[in-house]
Amino acid sequence: MAQSKERTKTKRLLVVAVVFFVFVGAFFWAISDNGSGRRFERTNVMAALMPPFWWIHSQDQKEQQEKLYVEGISQTFFGTDQLGRDVFARCIVGGAISVSVGLFAACIAVFVGTLWGTIAGIRGGKIDAAMMRTVDILYGLPSIMLVVLITVAANSLVNTLATISPVMQEFINVVALLAAIGVVSWLTVSRVIRGQVRSLVTRPAMDACRVIGVGPIRTYTHHLLPALFGTIIVYATLTVPAAILSEAFLSFLGIGIREPLPSWGTLAADGLGQLNPVQVRWWLLLWPCLCIAITLIAMNWFGQKLQQRVDPRHVV
Repeated sequence: MAQSKERTKTKRLLVVAVVFFVFVGAFFWAISDNGSGRRFERTNVMAALMPPFWWIHSQDQKEQQEKLYVEGISQTFFGTDQLGRDVFARCIVGGAISVSVGLFAACIAVFVGTLWGTIAGIRGGKIDAAMMRTVDILYGLPSIMLVVLITVAANSLVNTLATISPVMQEFINVVALLAAIGVVSWLTVSRVIRGQVRSLVTRPAMDACRVIGVGPIRTYTHHLLPALFGTIIVYATLTVPAAILSEAFLSFLGIGIREPLPSWGTLAADGLGQLNPVQVRWWLLLWPCLCIAITLIAMNWFGQKLQQRVDPRHVV
């Protein structure tokens, strides 16, 4: 039985490693430059708005694809956008940007929430009450509106600085976006950590640390933090999907990631603009939305499984 579990665990790790390296390879393929620009930015007006090569086309589309094939222009698996750019390459790069923003925003949220909840739980009394009432007040505010306000304010500040380069402007916008998402995503983490700390400080081990003269910093780093580590990891994995969804929503509205950088939200917004009663270019909207859905489902599933492993109240 033990050997069977080890084999199953090894197979899962192998599958995860293979998927990871495939996506890493696809990312470097998407950003490769052959002298005419990076692949995800490479335009070709002649191949604009071409559906995936495996889709059943009209006669005009078949003739256009045959013409492109004669001219040496390769066909794409996900189709092309209105500028003739490869949608598959843009989904890969957009996914890397969206997931990176989600990971960094989750790190900010976990750090702030852990720090806030730890201080409130250790100090107790009036300080704990004041800090938790602050959390309650922030809970009552619409978080997405706070993110929008912070992002718009950062964009306005960047636009007033005419001396910085466009690359630096994009970098500041991305940092402001992930900071805004992280700053409003720490509330649940702080409540959970505060409850854990309040439970841990009443244990006999903490009394023993105080009796033998262990300092507060060493008590936290060697006793409290290891006991909180499992909870922190679980809520970090559950915060990442919410951060990715927030980034996609803001980019869809046009106040998140902007051109020339792609993200799943901007790709979905571009695809929505191509839906009309005359001709539906479904591939421009389907692929980014499908990528968002698969990523969110996978990360939520992973977070729930990890929570079952860490939390003894859950039956594995």
